[in-house]
Amino acid sequence: MQDNATEVTAAGIARLAGVGRAAVSNWRRRHADFPRPVGGTETSPSFALAEVESWLRKQGKLAEVPLRERVWQQLSGHPEGPVTALTHAGCALLLIHDRPPVWLEVSAGSDQRLASMLPGALRDVLTPRFGKESAQDASGAVNTPAAVNTPGTGPGSSDVPSPSAVNTPAAVNTPPPVNTPAAVDTRAALHAPTAPELLPSVPLLRGVAELAAELGARQTFEFLLGRHLDANPRQYTLTPADLAGLMADLVGPVRTVLDPACGTGALLRAAATRPDQRLYAQDSAPELAALTTLRLALHTWSTVHGATGDSLRADAYPELRADAVLCHPPFNERNWGHDELAYDPRWEYGFPARTESELAWVQHALARLKDGGAGVLLMPPAAASRRSGRRIRADLLRRGALRAVIALPVGAAPPYNIPLHLWVLRRPEKAPAQPEVLLVDVGRFAGESRGGPDWRAVREAVLDAWQAFGRAGRFAERPGLARAVPVIDLLDDDVDLAPARHLPPPAAADGAEQLTAVRERLGETLRLTADLTPPPADSARPARWPLTTIGELARGGALMLRTGGSGGHARVPVLTDHDVLSGAAPSGALPESDEEAVLTEPGDVVVPVLGGGSVARVIDEATGGAALGRNLVLLRPDPAALDPWFLAGFLRGTANNRQASSYASTATRLDVRRLQLPRLPLDEQRRYGERFCTLDEFERALRHAGRLGEQLVRGMYDGLTDGTVAPD
Repeated sequence: MQDNATEVTAAGIARLAGVGRAAVSNWRRRHADFPRPVGGTETSPSFALAEVESWLRKQGKLAEVPLRERVWQQLSGHPEGPVTALTHAGCALLLIHDRPPVWLEVSAGSDQRLASMLPGALRDVLTPRFGKESAQDASGAVNTPAAVNTPGTGPGSSDVPSPSAVNTPAAVNTPPPVNTPAAVDTRAALHAPTAPELLPSVPLLRGVAELAAELGARQTFEFLLGRHLDANPRQYTLTPADLAGLMADLVGPVRTVLDPACGTGALLRAAATRPDQRLYAQDSAPELAALTTLRLALHTWSTVHGATGDSLRADAYPELRADAVLCHPPFNERNWGHDELAYDPRWEYGFPARTESELAWVQHALARLKDGGAGVLLMPPAAASRRSGRRIRADLLRRGALRAVIALPVGAAPPYNIPLHLWVLRRPEKAPAQPEVLLVDVGRFAGESRGGPDWRAVREAVLDAWQAFGRAGRFAERPGLARAVPVIDLLDDDVDLAPARHLPPPAAADGAEQLTAVRERLGETLRLTADLTPPPADSARPARWPLTTIGELARGGALMLRTGGSGGHARVPVLTDHDVLSGAAPSGALPESDEEAVLTEPGDVVVPVLGGGSVARVIDEATGGAALGRNLVLLRPDPAALDPWFLAGFLRGTANNRQASSYASTATRLDVRRLQLPRLPLDEQRRYGERFCTLDEFERALRHAGRLGEQLVRGMYDGLTDGTVAPD
C-alpha cells in the first residue's frame, strides 16, 4: 500500500508514457477506468503512481517504467514532499556508500522491519561523518542504536576519532568551538530520521538502492538532486560548475574550507580535492543545508560539517579560522541584520550600510580566515562603486585585504544579464609596504548566445594573471585585460574598483587593417547572398497531399524522437535552443549529472519547442556529436523512409506550426508530435529537400552578412571616436 502514497501529476504521467499532456487529458475523458485523482486541485489533480502504472500497462501504453523515472516519480510524489524524500534517500545512499553490508542486512525483510532498523544503522554512519548532533532526531532526542551494528570501513569505521574529536579540527589551530548561545538559531544541518518518519519512504528507499546498484550511490543522489533543482528553478540560485572551479582554483589546494552561504554545495564540491580536508557548510535554508551536507559526504571522504542558520545573524562557526572561504552570497539584501549587528566584532573594516549586505559578507569571510588565508566571493558589480561602501573599500585596500577584483563576462552566473565580479581576499598578516590590487576584465570572452562565456579562455586569462601577480617582481600590464594598480591611485572620493574604469584599452594599432578585412569579407558574403537568392516563384495550385504526423511516423519506426536533457556526464558542447534559433555553433553546457545526454548525429533534425518560431535545423558534420539541450526535440529519420531536408523544410511551414502549437499567457509551446508531413515517395522528398537545403544556405549567408555588417559599423564608430580611424 505504500506505493499508493506516492502521487504523480498529469505531467508526470505524460513523461512516463512518452506523450504530451493533451494525450493524458484525452485518456481521462475517453477511458472510464482511468485512475481517479487522489489529491491536488481540480485544475491540477494528482494520481496514485501504482494505479497509473497498472493502467498504462493494461492499455499497452507502457511496457515497463524505466527505473530512473519510477524512482523520480516516487520522490516527487512523496506525501511529505520531495525535499524530505530526497533527504531520506540521501541518508540511505550514504549508508549504502559507506557500509553496504549493513544496508543489505537492514533491508532484508518487511518494510516495517526496514523502517525500524534503519535509524540505528544511520546513526552509526552519521555520527562519525557529521558529529553527535546528527544522531538526534528533530526534537533533540538521541536515537538508540538498532540491532544491526556491523563495522564498516573508511570514514564510517570504528577506528575513526570520537564525534567530539571529529568536530574539533586540529588544523583550525584554535580553542574548541564554544557553545552557540541559546538566542542564536543554529543547529546541525542533518538529523537522523525516526522510524515513523521513514516508513512512508521505504518503497522509495528500495528503489533508490536498486538504482544505486546500477549507477552508484553518488551518481544516484546527483541524478535525483539535479532533477529536483531542475523542477524548481525559481527556488534555488545555482553557482555554475565552471565558475565554482575557477573560484576554487584561485585559492588553491587547502585543508579547511568554509562556505557560509553554501546553497547546493557547488563551491565546496569544487574545492574538495583531498581526503584530509575539512569542509564547513552553512545555509539559512534548512533543506539546502541538509542536502548539501549529504551531497558533500557522498562526493568526498573529507570531514563534512553542515549547519543551518543565517551566517551573518547566527554564525555556526564563530571560532573557526579556515584556510579558505568560498562564497556566493545573496545579493541586495536589505534585511541582513544591520540593526542588531551594529557592534559585531566582525566589522573590522567598517560597519556596512544597510544597502551594503555584500560588504558584510566580505568582512564575515575575512573574520573566518586564518592569517594569510584566502577568500573568493562572487559579487554584484555595484559593490565595487557604490558610494555608501567607499570607506570600507578604502580600508580593505589600505590594509591589503582585497587583492584582486575580476570582472566576469555577462552570463557567467545568475543574474545572467549582469557582468558579475569576483573579489579575491587575503587576511593580512601585516600591512603591505607598497600595496597593489590586481584588476582583471575578461568580459571580452562572453559567448555570443545564451550558452554562456568561453570558460576555457576565462580560466586561462584569470589564472595566468593571478599567478603572475602573486609571483615576486613586477606585473606586466596587459592592455584591456589586466593591470596591477597601486592602492594610492584608487583612494579618491569614490574608491571605484570597477576594472573597466582603470584598464587601458586594448592595443588598436591594426584597427584600420582589421576593418578593411571585415569590409572585404562583407563584400564577399553579399555577393554570395546575391548568387543564392531564390529565383522568382512559379504559381501553382495548392497541393492536396495525404498527410501524416510526426507522432505516427515515430510509432511506425520511420523516425526516432528524443527530447533534450537537463544534465549529463558527457563533457561535450551543448546545442541550445538559442543556437538553433540563431544558427550558431553549439555554445551551451549541461550541469553535471548522471542523466544520459542525447548526442546529435549528422542528418538529425532539431526543433525548438518554445518561442513560437517556425525553425528546424539539420545537423551537419560540424555540429554532430553535440549534446541536445533543454527545450529541444531531436528527430532522427530513417534514411530509407525520410529525407532529412524534406522533413526539416515541411516542419518550418507557418500553418503547420500554428496548428501544432498551444498558447499560455507568456509563451507558445510546440507539440512536435502533431506536426504534419505529406506522404511522398523518397525521390519526390529529395527534390523538395534539395530546394530546402538551398534556402538554408541563403538564410545562413544573410545572417553572416548581418553579423559582419554590425561588426563593421561598430568598428567604425569605435575607430572614429578613439582616433584610430581618420574621418577622411
